[in-house]
Amino acid sequence: MVKDINLIVGAGFSGAVIAREIADKLGEEVLVIDKKSHIAGNSYDYRDENGIMIHKYGSHIFHTSSEKVWSYLKRFTDFNQYMHRVTAIIDGIPTTIPFNFNTLYDVFPETMAKRLEEKLLANFEYNKKVPILEFQKQSDDDLKFLANYVYEKVFLHYTTKQWGSSPTDVDGAVTARVPVYISKDSRYFQDKYQGIPLNGYTKVVENILDHKNIKVKLNTEFKKEMLECYKRVFFTGSIDEFFDYKYGKLPYRSVNFKFETYDREYYQQCACINYPCNYDFTRIHEYKYYLNDKSDRTVIAKEYSEFFELGKNERYYPIPKPENTSLYNKYLEEAKTLQNVYFLGRLGDYKYYDMDKAILRALELFEEVK
Repeated sequence: MVKDINLIVGAGFSGAVIAREIADKLGEEVLVIDKKSHIAGNSYDYRDENGIMIHKYGSHIFHTSSEKVWSYLKRFTDFNQYMHRVTAIIDGIPTTIPFNFNTLYDVFPETMAKRLEEKLLANFEYNKKVPILEFQKQSDDDLKFLANYVYEKVFLHYTTKQWGSSPTDVDGAVTARVPVYISKDSRYFQDKYQGIPLNGYTKVVENILDHKNIKVKLNTEFKKEMLECYKRVFFTGSIDEFFDYKYGKLPYRSVNFKFETYDREYYQQCACINYPCNYDFTRIHEYKYYLNDKSDRTVIAKEYSEFFELGKNERYYPIPKPENTSLYNKYLEEAKTLQNVYFLGRLGDYKYYDMDKAILRALELFEEVK
Protein backbone atom coordinates (compact mmCIF):
# COMPACT_ATOMS: atom_id res chain seq x y z
CA MET A 1 0.00 0.00 0.00
CA VAL A 2 1.31 3.46 -0.92
CA LYS A 3 -1.55 5.51 0.50
CA ASP A 4 0.61 8.59 1.03
CA ILE A 5 1.39 8.89 -2.70
CA ASN A 6 -0.74 10.56 -5.39
CA LEU A 7 -1.20 8.86 -8.77
CA ILE A 8 -1.44 10.90 -11.97
CA VAL A 9 -2.52 9.02 -15.08
CA GLY A 10 -1.15 10.85 -18.14
CA ALA A 11 2.06 12.86 -18.56
CA GLY A 12 0.71 15.63 -20.77
CA PHE A 13 0.27 19.23 -19.64
CA SER A 14 -2.79 18.50 -17.48
CA GLY A 15 -1.12 15.69 -15.58
CA ALA A 16 2.27 17.37 -15.30
CA VAL A 17 0.88 20.65 -13.94
CA ILE A 18 -1.26 19.06 -11.23
CA ALA A 19 1.63 16.76 -10.32
CA ARG A 20 3.93 19.74 -9.86
CA GLU A 21 1.37 21.65 -7.78
CA ILE A 22 0.92 18.71 -5.41
CA ALA A 23 4.67 18.11 -5.16
CA ASP A 24 5.48 21.82 -4.66
CA LYS A 25 2.66 23.13 -2.51
CA LEU A 26 1.60 20.08 -0.52
CA GLY A 27 5.04 18.48 -0.33
CA GLU A 28 3.51 15.10 -1.19
CA GLU A 29 4.93 12.37 -3.38
CA VAL A 30 3.50 11.84 -6.86
CA LEU A 31 3.75 8.98 -9.33
CA VAL A 32 2.98 9.95 -12.94
CA ILE A 33 2.30 7.08 -15.34
CA ASP A 34 1.69 7.14 -19.08
CA LYS A 35 1.02 4.32 -21.52
CA LYS A 36 3.01 6.19 -24.20
CA SER A 37 6.78 5.86 -24.47
CA HIS A 38 7.21 9.61 -23.99
CA ILE A 39 6.00 12.49 -21.83
CA ALA A 40 4.11 15.60 -23.07
CA GLY A 41 1.11 13.78 -24.54
CA ASN A 42 -0.03 15.14 -27.90
CA SER A 43 2.23 18.18 -27.50
CA TYR A 44 5.27 15.91 -27.75
CA ASP A 45 8.03 17.22 -30.02
CA TYR A 46 11.59 16.20 -30.85
CA ARG A 47 14.54 17.28 -32.98
CA ASP A 48 15.03 15.04 -35.99
CA GLU A 49 18.24 14.18 -37.84
CA ASN A 50 17.96 17.45 -39.80
CA GLY A 51 17.95 19.54 -36.63
CA ILE A 52 14.25 20.44 -37.11
CA MET A 53 11.87 20.45 -34.14
CA ILE A 54 9.04 18.14 -35.19
CA HIS A 55 5.59 18.30 -33.56
CA LYS A 56 4.67 14.62 -33.76
CA TYR A 57 0.93 15.13 -33.27
CA GLY A 58 0.41 18.27 -35.34
CA SER A 59 1.35 21.91 -34.91
CA HIS A 60 1.06 23.26 -31.37
CA ILE A 61 1.06 27.05 -31.04
CA PHE A 62 1.00 28.38 -27.51
CA HIS A 63 -1.29 31.38 -27.02
CA THR A 64 -3.04 32.79 -23.99
CA SER A 65 -4.47 35.97 -22.50
CA SER A 66 -4.19 34.55 -18.99
CA GLU A 67 -1.49 36.24 -16.91
CA LYS A 68 -1.74 33.34 -14.47
CA VAL A 69 -0.98 30.70 -17.10
CA TRP A 70 1.74 32.74 -18.79
CA SER A 71 3.52 33.44 -15.48
CA TYR A 72 3.28 29.77 -14.55
CA LEU A 73 4.86 28.54 -17.78
CA LYS A 74 7.58 31.18 -17.75
CA ARG A 75 8.99 29.40 -14.70
CA PHE A 76 9.80 26.45 -16.93
CA THR A 77 10.64 27.88 -20.35
CA ASP A 78 11.38 30.92 -22.45
CA PHE A 79 9.37 31.56 -25.62
CA ASN A 80 10.19 33.04 -28.99
CA GLN A 81 7.94 35.81 -30.33
CA TYR A 82 6.21 33.73 -32.96
CA MET A 83 2.69 34.88 -33.93
CA HIS A 84 0.80 32.30 -35.94
CA ARG A 85 -0.51 33.20 -39.38
CA VAL A 86 -2.45 30.71 -41.50
CA THR A 87 -2.71 30.78 -45.27
CA ALA A 88 -5.51 29.10 -47.20
CA ILE A 89 -5.71 28.31 -50.90
CA ILE A 90 -8.99 29.82 -52.13
CA ASP A 91 -9.70 29.68 -55.87
CA GLY A 92 -6.01 28.91 -56.31
CA ILE A 93 -5.01 32.10 -54.46
CA PRO A 94 -2.93 31.98 -51.25
CA THR A 95 -4.69 34.25 -48.75
CA THR A 96 -5.30 34.96 -45.07
CA ILE A 97 -7.45 32.85 -42.74
CA PRO A 98 -9.62 33.80 -40.86
CA PHE A 99 -11.33 35.62 -43.73
CA ASN A 100 -10.71 39.35 -43.15
CA PHE A 101 -10.24 42.60 -45.09
CA ASN A 102 -6.89 41.42 -46.43
CA THR A 103 -8.59 38.29 -47.79
CA LEU A 104 -11.21 40.47 -49.50
CA TYR A 105 -8.58 42.26 -51.56
CA ASP A 106 -6.73 39.02 -52.35
CA VAL A 107 -9.70 37.13 -53.82
CA PHE A 108 -11.91 39.89 -55.32
CA PRO A 109 -11.30 42.74 -57.81
CA GLU A 110 -10.34 45.93 -55.98
CA THR A 111 -13.58 47.83 -56.73
CA MET A 112 -15.67 44.92 -55.50
CA ALA A 113 -13.51 44.42 -52.41
CA LYS A 114 -13.80 48.12 -51.59
CA ARG A 115 -17.62 48.00 -51.83
CA LEU A 116 -17.79 44.93 -49.60
CA GLU A 117 -15.39 46.47 -47.09
CA GLU A 118 -17.54 49.60 -46.78
CA LYS A 119 -20.68 47.54 -46.23
CA LEU A 120 -18.97 45.39 -43.61
CA LEU A 121 -17.83 48.49 -41.73
CA ALA A 122 -21.34 49.92 -41.90
CA ASN A 123 -22.90 46.77 -40.47
CA PHE A 124 -20.35 45.40 -38.00
CA GLU A 125 -18.06 46.67 -35.29
CA TYR A 126 -14.40 46.83 -36.29
CA ASN A 127 -12.22 44.00 -34.90
CA LYS A 128 -15.32 41.88 -34.33
CA LYS A 129 -15.29 38.17 -35.12
CA VAL A 130 -18.60 37.07 -36.63
CA PRO A 131 -19.25 33.28 -36.68
CA ILE A 132 -19.94 32.15 -40.23
CA LEU A 133 -23.47 30.88 -39.52
CA GLU A 134 -24.37 34.21 -37.91
CA PHE A 135 -22.75 36.07 -40.80
CA GLN A 136 -25.09 34.32 -43.23
CA LYS A 137 -28.09 36.17 -41.75
CA GLN A 138 -27.76 39.15 -44.10
CA SER A 139 -30.42 41.09 -46.01
CA ASP A 140 -28.03 43.11 -48.21
CA ASP A 141 -27.40 41.34 -51.54
CA ASP A 142 -23.65 42.03 -51.56
CA LEU A 143 -23.21 40.75 -48.03
CA LYS A 144 -25.38 37.73 -48.84
CA PHE A 145 -23.05 36.98 -51.73
CA LEU A 146 -20.01 37.36 -49.47
CA ALA A 147 -21.52 35.14 -46.78
CA ASN A 148 -22.27 32.39 -49.30
CA TYR A 149 -18.79 32.73 -50.80
CA VAL A 150 -17.04 32.41 -47.42
CA TYR A 151 -19.35 29.56 -46.39
CA GLU A 152 -18.51 27.51 -49.46
CA LYS A 153 -14.87 28.44 -50.04
CA VAL A 154 -13.65 28.52 -46.44
CA PHE A 155 -16.10 26.67 -44.22
CA LEU A 156 -18.21 24.01 -45.96
CA HIS A 157 -15.66 21.62 -47.48
CA TYR A 158 -13.00 22.12 -44.79
CA THR A 159 -15.51 21.40 -42.02
CA THR A 160 -16.82 18.33 -43.84
CA LYS A 161 -13.26 17.00 -44.17
CA GLN A 162 -12.28 17.86 -40.61
CA TRP A 163 -15.39 16.60 -38.81
CA GLY A 164 -16.65 13.93 -41.23
CA SER A 165 -20.17 15.37 -41.26
CA SER A 166 -22.25 18.17 -42.73
CA PRO A 167 -21.72 21.62 -41.16
CA THR A 168 -25.39 21.61 -40.13
CA ASP A 169 -24.54 18.68 -37.83
CA VAL A 170 -21.56 20.45 -36.26
CA ASP A 171 -21.94 22.22 -32.91
CA GLY A 172 -21.93 26.02 -32.71
CA ALA A 173 -18.77 25.90 -30.58
CA VAL A 174 -16.96 24.51 -33.62
CA THR A 175 -18.47 26.88 -36.18
CA ALA A 176 -17.58 29.84 -33.97
CA ARG A 177 -13.92 28.94 -34.55
CA VAL A 178 -14.42 29.80 -38.26
CA PRO A 179 -15.37 33.49 -38.20
CA VAL A 180 -15.38 36.37 -40.60
CA TYR A 181 -13.00 38.83 -38.97
CA ILE A 182 -13.90 42.50 -39.45
CA SER A 183 -10.27 43.54 -39.28
CA LYS A 184 -6.93 43.75 -41.06
CA ASP A 185 -5.27 41.69 -38.32
CA SER A 186 -3.93 38.63 -40.12
CA ARG A 187 -2.84 36.75 -37.01
CA TYR A 188 -4.71 33.52 -36.35
CA PHE A 189 -4.84 34.28 -32.60
CA GLN A 190 -5.23 37.64 -30.91
CA ASP A 191 -4.08 36.63 -27.44
CA LYS A 192 -1.68 38.88 -25.54
CA TYR A 193 0.93 36.14 -25.20
CA GLN A 194 1.96 33.92 -28.10
CA GLY A 195 4.99 31.85 -28.96
CA ILE A 196 6.78 28.51 -29.14
CA PRO A 197 8.93 27.25 -26.22
CA LEU A 198 12.55 27.76 -27.25
CA ASN A 199 13.53 24.18 -26.40
CA GLY A 200 10.23 22.59 -27.38
CA TYR A 201 7.12 21.41 -25.53
CA THR A 202 8.63 18.11 -24.38
CA LYS A 203 11.35 20.03 -22.52
CA VAL A 204 8.71 22.24 -20.86
CA VAL A 205 6.84 19.20 -19.53
CA GLU A 206 10.15 17.61 -18.50
CA ASN A 207 10.98 20.76 -16.51
CA ILE A 208 7.54 20.80 -14.86
CA LEU A 209 8.00 17.16 -13.81
CA ASP A 210 11.55 17.74 -12.56
CA HIS A 211 10.90 17.66 -8.81
CA LYS A 212 12.24 15.47 -6.01
CA ASN A 213 8.69 14.40 -5.09
CA ILE A 214 7.72 13.33 -8.64
CA LYS A 215 8.48 9.97 -10.23
CA VAL A 216 7.53 9.18 -13.85
CA LYS A 217 6.92 5.71 -15.32
CA LEU A 218 6.30 5.43 -19.08
CA ASN A 219 4.94 2.47 -21.05
CA THR A 220 2.70 1.85 -18.05
CA GLU A 221 -1.01 1.10 -18.32
CA PHE A 222 -3.50 2.20 -15.67
CA LYS A 223 -5.24 -0.66 -13.87
CA LYS A 224 -8.35 -0.37 -11.72
CA GLU A 225 -6.69 -2.01 -8.74
CA MET A 226 -4.44 1.06 -8.50
CA LEU A 227 -7.41 3.01 -7.12
CA GLU A 228 -7.03 1.28 -3.77
CA CYS A 229 -3.33 2.02 -3.50
CA TYR A 230 -3.04 5.81 -3.72
CA LYS A 231 -4.09 8.83 -1.69
CA ARG A 232 -5.63 10.52 -4.74
CA VAL A 233 -5.90 9.57 -8.41
CA PHE A 234 -5.99 12.16 -11.20
CA PHE A 235 -7.06 10.62 -14.49
CA THR A 236 -6.38 12.47 -17.76
CA GLY A 237 -7.26 9.56 -20.01
CA SER A 238 -10.64 8.99 -21.62
CA ILE A 239 -13.42 8.90 -19.03
CA ASP A 240 -15.43 6.29 -20.96
CA GLU A 241 -12.41 3.98 -21.05
CA PHE A 242 -12.00 4.40 -17.28
CA PHE A 243 -15.53 3.05 -16.80
CA ASP A 244 -15.02 0.23 -19.33
CA TYR A 245 -17.42 1.89 -21.81
CA LYS A 246 -20.42 0.81 -19.71
CA TYR A 247 -22.67 3.46 -21.29
CA GLY A 248 -21.03 3.34 -24.73
CA LYS A 249 -17.99 4.90 -26.41
CA LEU A 250 -17.59 8.67 -26.59
CA PRO A 251 -16.94 9.67 -30.24
CA TYR A 252 -13.76 11.50 -31.23
CA ARG A 253 -12.15 12.74 -34.39
CA SER A 254 -8.59 11.61 -34.97
CA VAL A 255 -5.84 12.86 -37.25
CA ASN A 256 -3.38 11.00 -39.46
CA PHE A 257 -0.15 12.81 -40.36
CA LYS A 258 1.82 11.83 -43.45
CA PHE A 259 5.38 13.10 -42.99
CA GLU A 260 7.52 13.97 -46.01
CA THR A 261 11.12 15.22 -46.20
CA TYR A 262 12.42 17.38 -49.04
CA ASP A 263 15.94 18.35 -50.13
CA ARG A 264 15.19 22.04 -50.24
CA GLU A 265 15.21 24.85 -47.71
CA TYR A 266 11.44 25.41 -47.65
CA TYR A 267 8.38 23.64 -49.07
CA GLN A 268 5.81 26.46 -48.64
CA GLN A 269 5.74 30.12 -47.66
CA CYS A 270 4.54 29.73 -44.06
CA ALA A 271 4.13 27.18 -41.27
CA CYS A 272 0.55 26.17 -42.02
CA ILE A 273 -1.46 26.21 -45.26
CA ASN A 274 -5.11 25.11 -45.31
CA TYR A 275 -6.74 23.46 -48.32
CA PRO A 276 -10.49 24.00 -47.79
CA CYS A 277 -11.65 22.93 -51.27
CA ASN A 278 -8.80 20.84 -52.69
CA TYR A 279 -7.28 17.46 -51.88
CA ASP A 280 -8.20 14.97 -49.17
CA PHE A 281 -5.93 16.49 -46.53
CA THR A 282 -7.03 19.55 -44.58
CA ARG A 283 -3.68 21.32 -44.28
CA ILE A 284 0.09 21.06 -44.58
CA HIS A 285 2.42 21.88 -41.68
CA GLU A 286 6.05 22.89 -42.19
CA TYR A 287 7.79 22.70 -38.85
CA LYS A 288 11.04 24.61 -39.27
CA TYR A 289 9.18 27.94 -39.24
CA TYR A 290 8.22 27.64 -35.58
CA LEU A 291 11.71 27.99 -34.12
CA ASN A 292 13.39 29.28 -37.30
CA ASP A 293 15.40 26.06 -37.56
CA LYS A 294 18.22 26.17 -40.11
CA SER A 295 18.63 23.19 -42.42
CA ASP A 296 19.15 22.47 -46.14
CA ARG A 297 16.22 20.06 -45.84
CA THR A 298 12.65 20.54 -44.67
CA VAL A 299 9.95 18.33 -43.16
CA ILE A 300 6.24 18.71 -43.80
CA ALA A 301 3.18 16.82 -42.57
CA LYS A 302 -0.05 16.47 -44.53
CA GLU A 303 -2.97 16.27 -42.13
CA TYR A 304 -5.87 13.89 -42.79
CA SER A 305 -8.88 13.84 -40.47
CA GLU A 306 -10.60 10.56 -39.62
CA PHE A 307 -12.83 9.05 -36.97
CA PHE A 308 -11.16 7.61 -33.87
CA GLU A 309 -11.02 3.83 -33.78
CA LEU A 310 -9.80 2.09 -30.64
CA GLY A 311 -6.41 0.47 -31.23
CA LYS A 312 -5.94 2.13 -34.61
CA ASN A 313 -5.31 5.83 -33.92
CA GLU A 314 -5.29 8.56 -31.24
CA ARG A 315 -8.20 10.48 -29.76
CA TYR A 316 -7.83 14.14 -30.76
CA TYR A 317 -11.05 16.15 -30.78
CA PRO A 318 -14.20 15.44 -28.76
CA ILE A 319 -17.19 15.77 -31.08
CA PRO A 320 -19.52 18.38 -29.53
CA LYS A 321 -23.08 17.19 -30.13
CA PRO A 322 -26.01 17.07 -27.67
CA GLU A 323 -26.13 13.27 -27.69
CA ASN A 324 -22.39 13.07 -26.96
CA THR A 325 -22.69 15.58 -24.13
CA SER A 326 -25.55 13.53 -22.71
CA LEU A 327 -23.41 10.38 -22.84
CA TYR A 328 -20.48 12.17 -21.20
CA ASN A 329 -22.78 13.42 -18.42
CA LYS A 330 -23.65 9.81 -17.57
CA TYR A 331 -19.97 9.11 -17.00
CA LEU A 332 -19.59 12.36 -15.08
CA GLU A 333 -22.37 11.35 -12.68
CA GLU A 334 -20.67 7.99 -12.20
CA ALA A 335 -17.38 9.78 -11.52
CA LYS A 336 -18.99 11.76 -8.69
CA THR A 337 -19.57 8.54 -6.78
CA LEU A 338 -15.82 7.90 -6.53
CA GLN A 339 -13.81 9.21 -3.62
CA ASN A 340 -10.50 10.98 -4.28
CA VAL A 341 -10.61 10.27 -8.02
CA TYR A 342 -10.53 13.32 -10.32
CA PHE A 343 -10.86 13.65 -14.09
CA LEU A 344 -9.28 16.41 -16.17
CA GLY A 345 -7.82 17.20 -19.57
CA ARG A 346 -9.40 16.90 -23.02
CA LEU A 347 -10.20 13.24 -22.56
CA GLY A 348 -11.15 13.31 -18.89
CA ASP A 349 -13.44 16.32 -19.34
CA TYR A 350 -14.48 15.44 -22.92
CA LYS A 351 -13.83 19.02 -23.90
CA TYR A 352 -11.74 20.77 -26.54
CA TYR A 353 -8.94 22.51 -24.59
CA ASP A 354 -6.20 24.67 -26.00
CA MET A 355 -2.99 24.17 -24.04
CA ASP A 356 -3.48 27.24 -21.86
CA LYS A 357 -7.01 26.13 -20.94
CA ALA A 358 -5.73 22.66 -20.00
CA ILE A 359 -3.09 24.23 -17.76
CA LEU A 360 -5.61 26.60 -16.16
CA ARG A 361 -8.02 23.72 -15.54
CA ALA A 362 -5.25 21.76 -13.75
CA LEU A 363 -4.31 24.79 -11.61
CA GLU A 364 -7.94 25.39 -10.67
CA LEU A 365 -8.59 21.72 -9.89
CA PHE A 366 -5.58 21.72 -7.54
CA GLU A 367 -7.07 24.70 -5.68
CA GLU A 368 -10.31 22.76 -5.24
CA VAL A 369 -8.60 19.58 -4.10
CA LYS A 370 -5.93 20.91 -1.75
